Amino acid sequence: MDRHELGEGATADAVARAHMADLGVQGKYGAKYLTYWFDADSGHAFCLVDADSADIAEKVHAEAHGMVANKIIPVDEGAVFNFYGQLTDPTETGRPPATPFKTVLFTDMEGSTALTQRLGDEAAMTLLRVHDEIIRTALDAHRGREVKHTGDGIMACFDSVSGALAAATEVQQKIEGTAPDVPIKVRIGISAGEPVSEGDDLFGATVQLASRLTDKAGSGEVLVSTAVRDLALGKGFSFGPVDEVELKGFPEPVRACRLDWR
Repeated sequence: MDRHELGEGATADAVARAHMADLGVQGKYGAKYLTYWFDADSGHAFCLVDADSADIAEKVHAEAHGMVANKIIPVDEGAVFNFYGQLTDPTETGRPPATPFKTVLFTDMEGSTALTQRLGDEAAMTLLRVHDEIIRTALDAHRGREVKHTGDGIMACFDSVSGALAAATEVQQKIEGTAPDVPIKVRIGISAGEPVSEGDDLFGATVQLASRLTDKAGSGEVLVSTAVRDLALGKGFSFGPVDEVELKGFPEPVRACRLDWR
């Protein structure tokens, strides 16, 4: 078990995101992060990990988010389970720890109306099904959740920025790889924040921003907010220069950049 003295300003959301980052890296080192606790009053976080050594646990933290523990102590697994009972492993349920933070992604199949007019309803629906299958495969691979189908695309959410960016990259690469057999192009917009949840749906400024970024993206582009770019620092993604873009419904220009997915 390790202890992180995060101090003033630490939040439960940040700790949850760090834990999800650990889950994404742990397999590389043969470790398994079982659960975590966060004490908001003291700003301390505690992680329970099954690893062969303290050094391995430190390497997972260092690569995942850089927040190395202040102290690591060995604990007896039997004693822990006798005290706490059966611990739920988020990787077994496929459901990460609950957190209001979400990365929201929209896709839009470009020119769908024109495709319908040119190819006919049946052929256009076939292309839409190809689009949907590519998107849903990427969501499954990168822990995304489909929120809803928008008619010409899909709205999805992720608990990590890197998952959304990896999914967007996979989508664009697969669609490019199918051309010219599948004459479609997809625009993608991604934002990150704390949307409002209502049932299985999401609402609010974070959702609106992702939708408008999708509208602004060019053919085959992935346009992301600078918050997404900043949260992806050190995760192996590349971005174009930051621009100020005018978005419908937003009173001020929004800073955004393009993901270099090729």
